[in-house]
Amino acid sequence: MGLLEAHAGLAGKVAVVVGGAGGFIGRGVTLGLAKAGVHIAACDNDEEALRTIGPEVQALGPRILAYRADVTDANSLDAFYDAVEAKFDRLDIVVNVAGGVRRSLFADTTRESNAADIRLNYGYVIDSTRRAIPLLRRGGRGGSIINFTTIEAHRGAATYAVYAGAKAATTNFSRAMALELGGDDIRVNLIAPDTSPARASNSALYPEDFARLSALGKDALDQAYKMYVPLKRAPSVDDLVNGVLFLASDLSRSITGTTLHIDGGTIAALGFLDWPHGDSFMPAPLGGSLKRLFGG
Repeated sequence: MGLLEAHAGLAGKVAVVVGGAGGFIGRGVTLGLAKAGVHIAACDNDEEALRTIGPEVQALGPRILAYRADVTDANSLDAFYDAVEAKFDRLDIVVNVAGGVRRSLFADTTRESNAADIRLNYGYVIDSTRRAIPLLRRGGRGGSIINFTTIEAHRGAATYAVYAGAKAATTNFSRAMALELGGDDIRVNLIAPDTSPARASNSALYPEDFARLSALGKDALDQAYKMYVPLKRAPSVDDLVNGVLFLASDLSRSITGTTLHIDGGTIAALGFLDWPHGDSFMPAPLGGSLKRLFGG
């Protein structure tokens, strides 16, 4: 074991990963923690993904509980935590990854769809945290709760209003928990991605938008990233996993109540794009781009 790994102190710990099998990010988090020697309790509503994640984690050495649970159903999530308590004698890390959204003008939504969005992006986080606290406290070793939010929690996100509101609630809830749990040495932090590689990101678009993007091909998407992302590339799953490993480990032992923006710099830009055709960074295109777009 190297000095960095020893200082991180992750080997032998136990982590809950809610949404830890079916999506690119959740699966990446589960495998990243397992590679660091962390035993895993992962729940997901994707049965096929749960069947494959178990052997993958076991091949790395740690134990795993792979449990089918639907986070939109409070009883299902409770049953998962009951199983965690029965299988493991400790809990050190909780990562709430599950979430999702579809693009829609607020006026076109329904009370039922709004309630579902709030449950999926905020409500279950409350329940997961409530069930995790006594398990984290039980060992007297402290712990780390990591909640996934989004850049949309930090800006006015038209056509994502309820999702953005729910994620903003998750963000401030996490800050409040950081204060309440600090005396137990339980840290609560957030990761806010943008241009996320999650499968749900594509399904969030209007179908016609996704079709137009697909028709343009990868080169056009790469050019869009260069305009939108200051680092000129979209963050990868590994980048997000590295953030989880940092916040879960002793390397961040004095960090709590903080949002880690793993977005290539888009939170710093907040609307400033690197327009082509000589316009450079501005919130709206100038003469070069406007001439190319509209002629004249």
